[in-house]
Amino acid sequence: MGNTFISKEAFLSLSQKSAGLIKIRDQYVMMNGEDIEKIIKKLDAPTLPKPFTLLQAALSGDYEGAPVQIDKSLQKKINDILKTASVALPKNMTATLRHYQERGFGWMYKNAQLGIGSLLADDMGLGKTIQVITLLQKFKEEGMLKKKPALVIAPTTLLSNWKAEIEKFAPGLQATIFHGASRSVDFKGMDVVITTYGIARTDNEKFKKQKWYTLVIDEAQNVKNAETAQTKAVKKIPAGIKIAMSGTPVENRLMEYWSIFDFVNPGYLGSTHWFNEEYAKPIEINQDKKRLEKFRKITSPFIMRRVKTDKSIISDLPEKVENNQYCNLSKEQASLYKSMTTDLLKEVEEAEGINRRGLILKLLTILKQVCNHPANYLKNTNRIAAEQSGKTMLLLQLLETIYENNEKVLIFSQYKEMGGLLRNLIQAHFGKKALQLHGGNTRKERDDMVKAFQNNPINDTFILSLKAGGTGLNLTAGNHVIHYDLWWNPAVEAQATDRAFRIGQQKNVMVHRLITKGTLEEKIDDMLRSKKQLANLAVANGEKWIGELNDSEIKQLVALG
Repeated sequence: MGNTFISKEAFLSLSQKSAGLIKIRDQYVMMNGEDIEKIIKKLDAPTLPKPFTLLQAALSGDYEGAPVQIDKSLQKKINDILKTASVALPKNMTATLRHYQERGFGWMYKNAQLGIGSLLADDMGLGKTIQVITLLQKFKEEGMLKKKPALVIAPTTLLSNWKAEIEKFAPGLQATIFHGASRSVDFKGMDVVITTYGIARTDNEKFKKQKWYTLVIDEAQNVKNAETAQTKAVKKIPAGIKIAMSGTPVENRLMEYWSIFDFVNPGYLGSTHWFNEEYAKPIEINQDKKRLEKFRKITSPFIMRRVKTDKSIISDLPEKVENNQYCNLSKEQASLYKSMTTDLLKEVEEAEGINRRGLILKLLTILKQVCNHPANYLKNTNRIAAEQSGKTMLLLQLLETIYENNEKVLIFSQYKEMGGLLRNLIQAHFGKKALQLHGGNTRKERDDMVKAFQNNPINDTFILSLKAGGTGLNLTAGNHVIHYDLWWNPAVEAQATDRAFRIGQQKNVMVHRLITKGTLEEKIDDMLRSKKQLANLAVANGEKWIGELNDSEIKQLVALG
């Protein structure tokens, strides 16, 4: 009444006295007979709101425009939900989490304990995957995955990445990829099953029959359209705990937000019609700030988003974050890789001295080009599609998130031809004109491109050949560096990265190294990382050391598997 909360009994007592201007404590409130009658009827036969509406009212302190008073015991429970307590990390992790990553893990674990889903929406490059893997390892150590495994659904390009990250950081987790023509439905003994959105749709009945402890979706924008068959299929898979991961903000497209949130906590944001009338229209069309503030209050316990520009994150992060991003060969790449390996290994075995070393370097070059894209080796630019290369598909996936966040990117490749292919594919896929610098450019062309990249928001993609763009350039407008193919010389790679990571850079630099699983790319990278003396040799001599390996070592290096 007015600005004062009173009990039902007190109201009934006041209503019996008279209508009109009534004094309640230190203020006067106008009450007419009709209003009093309506309120008494509602009090006699109350219609309780739906549970999700009650929870929203408790979190926002507002119900249909009226303030809500919460008693102390309920307020304590709500504070417990909102508070992220420190949670002991799982024992068998080989990674050291940064403080904000520990907080993210603890927040998801606490939500899981309460039976609440989580939307982890950290900026790209802040380590969402490692936070979720830590959570899965915690579930395993607590015996939660014994009878019910975890299911991870991700874009095809990220399957290898998930498997590699689990093997690296939580080797105790038994993980399998459920994909490909020969996929097996037997999940016994598995802690984590990794599959794609496409398979989740086509094999939906199989996934629905299996009991899952937790369901994780990566790149959750894949379910932003509530009406697609893919989204409906994913939402039908039963799991006690649901986690969505997305580095792409969706707060400006509220119906997409509703769809992702409907996966995480089904029913909490009501029906699409109710949500559209209650939040989407008032916020998007009328720019209703009060409704936006209420929306933030009711969703904040279930979403965590940290951005690279946040000072508390920046002060903790190193200025340069390196990530290996893994992909698989396409069928066309695998076939070409095998045939070229077989043919050239015969020549290597028959050769000696300088000729042998030359043939080995030729083999390395061909296989690297095949891993890039078949057209990079075949020089067949008439028939080129992104789907022909696992690495190209992975690059486009990375670029999609970078562009969604309005950030700029440098892409390095050793091969001018590959840079041209990528330029054409980016134009076809995103409608963007990428800048490209190579050894054939004049000084003026080079300076003009640098100026455009540094100052023009439209120029957000710069493709550089490693030799032409590896030194002497200041490209601090870019905060993502993608090494499309690796030089296998840490010093050269670092020089290229330092085009963005230098004085004047205001953001943290995210470095993405693209590596094709099971090929010489992965094996050589492992060798460089595991043997310091070999890495030192590589710094001095580039790839020449590989020419000194014997026939058996060369076979092992280039064999698929």
